[in-house]
Amino acid sequence: MKVSVLIVTYNHEAYIAEAIQSVLMQAVDFDYEIVVGEDNSSDRTREIVSDFAKKHSAKIRVLLQDLADSERDRARDIGGKTNFVRALQACKGQYVALLDGDDYWTDIHKLQKQVDFLDSHADFAISCHNARVVYENDEKQPHNLCPADQKEVLTIEDLFFVNFIPTCSAVFRRGLFDDLPEWFYDLRIGDWPIHIMNAQHGKIGYSHEVMAVYRVHPSGQWSSQSLESARLEILKMLDHVDDYLDHKYRRQIKDAKAEWYYQLAQISYGEGDQSLGRTYLKLHLRFGGLQQRRNVLSILLRRRAPMVYRSLRALRDWLFRQPLKQ
Repeated sequence: MKVSVLIVTYNHEAYIAEAIQSVLMQAVDFDYEIVVGEDNSSDRTREIVSDFAKKHSAKIRVLLQDLADSERDRARDIGGKTNFVRALQACKGQYVALLDGDDYWTDIHKLQKQVDFLDSHADFAISCHNARVVYENDEKQPHNLCPADQKEVLTIEDLFFVNFIPTCSAVFRRGLFDDLPEWFYDLRIGDWPIHIMNAQHGKIGYSHEVMAVYRVHPSGQWSSQSLESARLEILKMLDHVDDYLDHKYRRQIKDAKAEWYYQLAQISYGEGDQSLGRTYLKLHLRFGGLQQRRNVLSILLRRRAPMVYRSLRALRDWLFRQPLKQ
């Protein structure tokens, strides 16, 4: 088996059929399977995926999560983790492609392109690409998830600062890491630490092609979090990752934590919480060192002396507009 397409789903009645169809439409010259982890949905998701499995029994396997296990995980606020791990362990392919049940692929050659890339680049562990972000009810305009200047070759160190791998775009070599550590189950983040574990063993190849759609809707587990809680969860993940990697990347992780604390300070000041903002700025300095002081001074000046800040910015902009003397 060349590829296992891993789809995890919970209460995706409105989306799951489109997700599965987008996989079935793939034009490839290799065998692949679709492994669906169904987390005991309360809507018609289980019925829909079971119907697909009956019609495509040679290609689709549905793993039905036990009701007691699902309720226990959701009570611990880690809903979906056991479902994901169980489905991942069931994958038999040389490569694993990820797709959440509320997203879908848009290019019928997506899998072929990524498998060809990994087959011809043995030093790469992951292949990924850009995705289109679509908001339910058109509350915001659609846009590409990754920036136009995204690097095409990245490493594990890049992943400490941002998860630039849309879940619906990831294809990676199966079996690069052993059993998942216990701390993985306690995080509300799912695929990001998986990418870090895989990236220990090879580079990451990124394509600017948009070959999938990432949906944002109120019931999305990650997108529904507040900006502050999401960043605190990232910091928690980085602490675990630092230990997991035996502190091999301690300096890079400290730099990443400094950046995340700076973002938390901006959020807190923006919400009017001066005390918490100062706390995050102190942590930003603690992890970032002296090179981060310019950022700290900028945010403090902007909050405490906005007129001075605007005047200095205006002076700087005026100076940059002046022609250079020959």
